[in-house]
Amino acid sequence: MKAKLFWIFVLLLVLPCTVEAQCAMCRAVVESEADGSTAEGINNGIVYLMAIPYVLVAGLFYFIYRRMRG
Repeated sequence: MKAKLFWIFVLLLVLPCTVEAQCAMCRAVVESEADGSTAEGINNGIVYLMAIPYVLVAGLFYFIYRRMRG
């Protein structure tokens, strides 16, 4: 159990550095683009990635609601 908690802690410490690096790369690409098509594509991708968990959770709650009701 302690080993598992240790590895989770290590992953939590390492992953934020990777995420920050990717954000800097995306920002550099968006700033270098003149017409803004890349920025629009990145924004659409963010909205798409953000919407999927909400749809899945809503579907789960609907399934639970129908199961409890009937």
